[in-house]
Amino acid sequence: MMRIAILSGGTGWHVQDLLRAATELGHTAQIVDFRSLAAGVEAEPQPLAGFDAAIVRTVPAGSLEQVIFRMDVLHAAVSRGLRVVNPPRAVETCVDKYLTNVRLAAAGLPTPPTHVAQRADDAFDAFAKLGGDVVIKPVFGAEGRGMQRISDRELAWRTFRVLEQTGQLIYQQRFVLHPGHDLRVFVMGGEVRAAMRRTSHGDWRTNVAQGGTTESVELSDNVVSLALRAAAVVGCDIAGVDLLPGPNGELFVIEVNAVPGWKALAVTCGIDIAKEIVRFVASEREDIRG
Repeated sequence: MMRIAILSGGTGWHVQDLLRAATELGHTAQIVDFRSLAAGVEAEPQPLAGFDAAIVRTVPAGSLEQVIFRMDVLHAAVSRGLRVVNPPRAVETCVDKYLTNVRLAAAGLPTPPTHVAQRADDAFDAFAKLGGDVVIKPVFGAEGRGMQRISDRELAWRTFRVLEQTGQLIYQQRFVLHPGHDLRVFVMGGEVRAAMRRTSHGDWRTNVAQGGTTESVELSDNVVSLALRAAAVVGCDIAGVDLLPGPNGELFVIEVNAVPGWKALAVTCGIDIAKEIVRFVASEREDIRG
């Protein structure tokens, strides 16, 4: 039996699913709120002392100092031998869309042309170079929230000005003319464990949270290889890799999520994802002990 900490900022569905899975597999799991983390320099970080492993489920919002400290505590816990999934370095990378895309592009993986600016003037210049049809995204965000497609120059300028004046980064990607669907690939331990096609209905966004529907799908070897490489580049043991087909059949890596959801995926593919995660964390920890 293992003691597993579930690091989160709440007690939502995914946290409850992990608690259920751990209990059914004979382990003890406990919710640890990120906001409760405290640490000295020499002592083991609290309240993570006594756990055999930790699963990062959600990272709550906070000040820059708070967010950095929470990651520092995870790094300290890892250095003392705690198994943390995903590792803090992977979480830091994937929570930042710009950094994720930099690492994917550096590894030669296909991503849509992207530009990030702090000033509206710079963003407007990039808007033209990106073809005048872009998707504006929050650098830190998920489930399609806060995304906006812009193809009008006047709207682009007004949007960029508002983002600059409110102290936000202006993150834009060239819009990919896709066939109305994308792929969510669930990678764990260097293997693809499940995959689904998400189809939009009257919306260019395919996210289930935005009304998309799902179906299980078999992947080609090339697609499997692309998903595995994307997860490895950002250092994820567990990842939700989003792949978007382009107009000529090419595939773009849109996102690598280090804290992926699985509510729709589990139902679509008929797999108890939470149990798979707990088994993976437990087996990896046993390997370390052995």
